[in-house]
Amino acid sequence: MLRGLFGVTVALPFLETFAPRRAAAGTGDVPPFAIFMRQANGVAQAAGDEPEMFWPSETGPLSKESLERDSDRAVSELKDHASKLIMVRGINFAFPQNGCGHSGGGNQCLTAARVSDNPKGNESLAMGESIDNRIATELNSPGVEPLTLYAGKMAGYINEVLSYRGPKQLRAAERNPFNAYQKLFGLADVDTEVQQALTARRTSVNDLVRRDMQALMSRRDLSKSDRERLKLHFDSIRDLEVALACELPAERVAEMEAISPKAGSSDNIEAVARMQMDIIALAMACGVTRAATLQVGDGNDGTEYTINGVRQKSYHKISHRIDSDGTSGPPIEGAQELHHQIDRIHARMFKHLLDRLSSYELGSGTLLDHGVAVWLNDNADKFHSFRKVPYILAGGAAGYLKTGQFVDVKVNNNKLLNTIGTAVGCTNGQGGPLDNFGDESLEGGLVDPIIA
Repeated sequence: MLRGLFGVTVALPFLETFAPRRAAAGTGDVPPFAIFMRQANGVAQAAGDEPEMFWPSETGPLSKESLERDSDRAVSELKDHASKLIMVRGINFAFPQNGCGHSGGGNQCLTAARVSDNPKGNESLAMGESIDNRIATELNSPGVEPLTLYAGKMAGYINEVLSYRGPKQLRAAERNPFNAYQKLFGLADVDTEVQQALTARRTSVNDLVRRDMQALMSRRDLSKSDRERLKLHFDSIRDLEVALACELPAERVAEMEAISPKAGSSDNIEAVARMQMDIIALAMACGVTRAATLQVGDGNDGTEYTINGVRQKSYHKISHRIDSDGTSGPPIEGAQELHHQIDRIHARMFKHLLDRLSSYELGSGTLLDHGVAVWLNDNADKFHSFRKVPYILAGGAAGYLKTGQFVDVKVNNNKLLNTIGTAVGCTNGQGGPLDNFGDESLEGGLVDPIIA
């Protein structure tokens, strides 16, 4: 941890120079972690009379070449990371909705818990904690919660759906990346006058810890790889600051505190999602937390995405294939193709996260190799069903998970959440692998085909 002016702190990546020698892992490696990026409204996979536009054409090994051959499928956007992927088809939610499929799916996607009887409908809640909370509670330092972020507008019908401290205890998400950035670097507790002075001068947090930074970089015992890692880390911080200043519609950094209303604009959702992912990558590189979530869009995501230069109708309407948020309305021409293109947008968002995690070289492998990132949904398809809900994993969690494959399983999502929790270090009450997460009525166990 570097400490500087005004109480600013910069957590450092794990450095091999100062790490204890461990037989089980390379020096400078981070402990395993989990990141979850949630998309709404299902995907354009085979459903009813609609053809497959999402998954690869065959199960089995994945390679860049195989995904290039499936260039018409949305997951081909991830071809550069093919060897690190685990695509899991056939995951189901065990419990029915209670008046709203969007809320009911969001209640279950990270909890494997029942949907509340009261409240119900679009206000229903999960009756259990989410896996990010379990990871943070068990593996983080005491009192350190999972990083809970958001990209997109909140229309009020269903807002956050993803992270739960416990039954009916929905955790609020930070939707403004500038606020998340301030919290990460200790700027949130700085006096308002000091914050205004810093932003007016376009001061970087790097500048505020310059003395400690220079002292660290000048150490003779610092390895070459650690110097490169530190340079990447400080450059990443500066890149994030530049993005905050330049990519959102604000003329100067001093206006960033007022960006919250604009952070929810459809025009900004992709830029905001990338910023939030940059913050997550920095947090994982520094070991600030072992779990993070990013919710893209609200419960029934009404984002109006721009496709081929044209601003489209709301994603929710496109997912229903009609110009309505209800059950009837005029058809939207080419709705499946538009849904497919929105899937590709989310795939590219996820790829940005994987690119950022892969940029950190550690003692053995990259930051991505030592954790697991998950792209998930709270519905399955255009019918918003709870069968074959897509989960795509990336990263081997320090060798626990078998990557580079597409598997088709028919299990409830509690088993997948058990597997992810176990991969990063969580256990059951007896000290064995986590095999009993979710509602107690569900059959326990792991998803064996994805374990190395």
